[in-house]
Amino acid sequence: MSLEFREAIVEALGEELERDDRVVFFGEDVAAAGGVFAVTPGLFERFGEDRVFDTPISELALSGAAFGSAICGLRPVFEVMFGDFMALPMDALVNQAAKYWYLSNEQAPVPLVVRSAVGGGGRFGAIHSQNPATWFHNVAGLKVACPAFPADAKQLLKASIRDDNPVLFLEHKRLYSVKGEPLEDPDLPPLGAARVAREGADVTLVSVMKGVHDALAAAELLSAEGIEAEVVDLRCLRPLDVETVLRSVTKTNRLIAVEEGPALGGWARGLLGAVTEAGLEELDDAAVLSTDDTPVPYSPTLEDAFMPGAEAIAAFVRGRLGAGATRLES
Repeated sequence: MSLEFREAIVEALGEELERDDRVVFFGEDVAAAGGVFAVTPGLFERFGEDRVFDTPISELALSGAAFGSAICGLRPVFEVMFGDFMALPMDALVNQAAKYWYLSNEQAPVPLVVRSAVGGGGRFGAIHSQNPATWFHNVAGLKVACPAFPADAKQLLKASIRDDNPVLFLEHKRLYSVKGEPLEDPDLPPLGAARVAREGADVTLVSVMKGVHDALAAAELLSAEGIEAEVVDLRCLRPLDVETVLRSVTKTNRLIAVEEGPALGGWARGLLGAVTEAGLEELDDAAVLSTDDTPVPYSPTLEDAFMPGAEAIAAFVRGRLGAGATRLES
């Protein structure tokens, strides 16, 4: 029996709403309509309008309501329909929610979760296809979860709801229909624990969300040519599990970080810096494969070329290995 990514999300929400009556869920069209991507059907009917409800189109109001209810004892989950609009609730998230534990002398946790659909490849155009993860990457006090598989999506969302810190939970739009094994581990994985999705000895590929699937597909292409790539799924970008990457790179001595977004200011370059700072300056090769430094194109042909897919990753790996690079580049 397989589990679809969107089913994993609604199962996690339903189980946490059932488990803890402090959990509430709200956002634009998430209740009666079941979500614009059909991710949250049935919750409104099951739990009623006091715990699952629709809101006006005001992302800043949503984040303010979530922050206020969190410090008053609830555990709110709210949805920002498209991640491109995460700039709107940023003040409440960055200057209030992420700082309140510190400002209250560690006496007042802020257990809120903001879910948002992100990513390109779906023909949504430049202002509905971005990944805002790195906008929040240097915000102390905020966690950022980026699952790639249905089982991880369910487990990480449950862990996010139970966490006493504010969590940004990102769901790639192109993964909602992906199916996988419904691993039911009663012990929820900690936020910030990466995993090795594929073993290999020649090069380490690191990514999150859809990039993990592309890296796995690229690894299969490379395997047919005698190149065995190890694929690391970070699962979270904050906390960032550098140790798992270091263990892999110690084995392969080559690192390629694949990011759906520009390299400048991105998490991938930050990861390369963390790896070298940890003492692996003598890597045979380390590089970033990212998108071009442009908005996401709407044209299908241009958008496909813009995204770092499996063929592009495989070609990039071949080029790096063929070049015999000995310095960090991106």
